[in-house]
Amino acid sequence: MTASVVAVSRSDTHSFSKPTVDEITLVEGIGVAGDAHSGTTVKHRSRVKKNPSTPNVRQVHLIHRELFDQVADAGYTVKPGEMGENITTSGIDLLGLPVGTRLAVGDVVITITGLRNPCSQINDYQPGLMKQMVFADGDGHTVRLAGVMGIVSRGGTVRAGDVVTVTLPTGPHHALTTV
Repeated sequence: MTASVVAVSRSDTHSFSKPTVDEITLVEGIGVAGDAHSGTTVKHRSRVKKNPSTPNVRQVHLIHRELFDQVADAGYTVKPGEMGENITTSGIDLLGLPVGTRLAVGDVVITITGLRNPCSQINDYQPGLMKQMVFADGDGHTVRLAGVMGIVSRGGTVRAGDVVTVTLPTGPHHALTTV
């Protein structure tokens, strides 16, 4: 299976869901042009309250489409952009990638920084959905499924249907943690 972009989304407000659009422009070191979360420093409201000068390692949010199939089995209907992601992918185990993985989409390069730590707004969107996104596995370890975050290492345009190439970092691989 070829890894690809299923949909792209952006919103200039801090709304939970983002409408899908035909294309998004990623700006190196900034994020998605026209998106409320773009910038060199943090834009997520909870993080701004803590320290507004913290570098923004959450410029781009990606979710794998396969997650929507998984939550559908539990009775939830989720479509691209509805969980607030900028890029919905298919054919990539985003959650299994190590920190520093580079995703090339045409000329664009996104460097994965960590896991999205979902917030309670998920339950406002669909009651009970948070338990599908964050839970303890059989060994008591917290599992987070709400996607990954990244920074824009090289800008350009991303559209649905674009092929995604995954390049793992050299050296020891470090599992994703929340950012």
